[in-house]
Amino acid sequence: MTPVTVIPGDGPLVLGQPHVGTMIPPEVSVELNDLGRSVPDTDWWIDRLYEGIAARTGATVVRQNLSRFVIDVNRDPSGISLYPGQNTTTLCPTTTFDAEPIYREGRAPDPAEIDRRRGLYFAPFHAAMAAAIETARIRHGYCVLYDCHSIRSQVPNLFPGTLPVFNIGTNGGASCAPAIREAAVRAAEASGMSFVADGRFKGGWITRHYGAPERNVHAVQMELAQSAYMAEAPPWTYDETVAAKTEAVLDRIVAAILAAAATLEARP
Repeated sequence: MTPVTVIPGDGPLVLGQPHVGTMIPPEVSVELNDLGRSVPDTDWWIDRLYEGIAARTGATVVRQNLSRFVIDVNRDPSGISLYPGQNTTTLCPTTTFDAEPIYREGRAPDPAEIDRRRGLYFAPFHAAMAAAIETARIRHGYCVLYDCHSIRSQVPNLFPGTLPVFNIGTNGGASCAPAIREAAVRAAEASGMSFVADGRFKGGWITRHYGAPERNVHAVQMELAQSAYMAEAPPWTYDETVAAKTEAVLDRIVAAILAAAATLEARP
């Protein structure tokens, strides 16, 4: 079972896809209940949605193949909450986004098991991510890490109402240069579709950990409302008609981010 897949590219863009995986190791699967094994909180079809963008930009794709229910590679490995005071899921989640248990009674992972998963399944993803970023930075003088995510548009346990289509996260502007954040915002605004910057989703651990504009590494998280490209209930069907419109906007957002990054690099 390979925890991470890297599709190498030659451009300055790295696409992170940490939550698209659905694989569960047998020793974890036996501890989960039926709901847990159905992995409902997956970022379904994100790999398909960004496939064309990756090809057009020469991006390197770093994809976690294991379900976030095994271990969430977008959480602080120490277990510290990224959203203090708000409902969220943990490094090794024990509930769904709807606060429903995913483990059989008494089978949730203990600290030793969490540590085991951290070494086996968390570390390889981040070794691959760090290598991809550094390769792009050395080759081009800069790197843009764009972290691809999606979630159901209505999850009352996590946020009220309906989520905007495009949720841009830059850790309040700390994970990228201001010009890159502004480029993403302008492109989203021009789409006429709903968007927010640094709202409920400000960027997970990947964005916060790797974003280092002072080193010419700029990180942006995009959390999409799943209604913008798929059905939000099992069997989670991909909607090609709706997805095509969303992909076109994402294409423009990514292009705007890359243009802004290239302009910054070209300055003396």
